[in-house]
Amino acid sequence: MTSERFDPWARRRARRLLAQAFYQWQLTGADVADIERQFREEESFRRIDAQFFHDVLRGVAAECEQLDALIAPYLDRSVAQLDHVERALLRMGAYELVHRADVPWRVAIDECVALARTFGAEDSHKYVNAVLDALARAERAREIAADG
Repeated sequence: MTSERFDPWARRRARRLLAQAFYQWQLTGADVADIERQFREEESFRRIDAQFFHDVLRGVAAECEQLDALIAPYLDRSVAQLDHVERALLRMGAYELVHRADVPWRVAIDECVALARTFGAEDSHKYVNAVLDALARAERAREIAADG
């Protein structure tokens, strides 16, 4: 167990870099290990939750097809037709909702929505919110019910 205190800002910064890494991965098809190495060399990497970055980057890459299948029922078009930013954020959000019980469902959604506002098209944040909210209600029903 690590003695480091949890830093939500370091995790938020990690998600910002993850959005960029997934965008690059989707466009170039480069190996995720190479992308991770590239991001680790950046000055901004020192201020993020590096373990979270590693885990989510590798997890999304490994589970990509399963994540796409999870979000597909909530889409109004195919995963392949999604904007690259929306696809990256939906995969990341879906991964957190399904595989990261340590991340509260609202945080997983809110962080992806905020990134969609920054990097996405004009109303993509609304779409990301709707899809991830529907997925959360299916995958985290007990947690949501407990929140009241």
